[in-house]
Amino acid sequence: MRVPIGTSAAEHIVKRSRFVSAASYFDSPETIKSTIRGVREEHAGCNHVVYAYVIGAAGTVYGMSDDGEPKGTAGRPALEVLKGSGITNVLVTIVRYFGGTKLGTGGLVRAYSDSVRIVLPLLKTEELIERVRFTISAPYRCYEGIRRLIAELTGSVDKEEFAVGVVLEGLIPEERKAALTAGVGDLTGGAVQPNFF
Repeated sequence: MRVPIGTSAAEHIVKRSRFVSAASYFDSPETIKSTIRGVREEHAGCNHVVYAYVIGAAGTVYGMSDDGEPKGTAGRPALEVLKGSGITNVLVTIVRYFGGTKLGTGGLVRAYSDSVRIVLPLLKTEELIERVRFTISAPYRCYEGIRRLIAELTGSVDKEEFAVGVVLEGLIPEERKAALTAGVGDLTGGAVQPNFF
């Protein structure tokens, strides 16, 4: 399985209806409502925001919505293309601006399937690697060195807090936990160790 490492967007027109699709990393079904709300705000005036997602190491958790299109004509065909893509932890949204001509059941299925087929090849992906979450509490003088170390180990920082010291939280490949622990120890003279959870 592969996972997205960026985002992609595409657009196509079918009988004057405009379909705008976007694909991105996604691993939290609890946030789907707020995510879709954000897409609606970005595309004020659209008629539908259809979505499909696939998550999990084996790509076995998924969801979709037709968002007012006839049942089974939008979210389901989008999801079927997504499930066959070999990509997991991915969300595809498809915004439709109605062009005045009804597409019929077959036309809708094709349009939404094609929207996913068009946007996925534009999405950069990487092989799925098991990652663990870490936190590191360190003095300010070690901040830049720790950030560099995390980047060198192909980790990512998604949260920082600056108070008495700095607290970094992010993800690191499972097999690089020992390297992160050793590197942080070297940078802080053995005073700091990452916490993993």
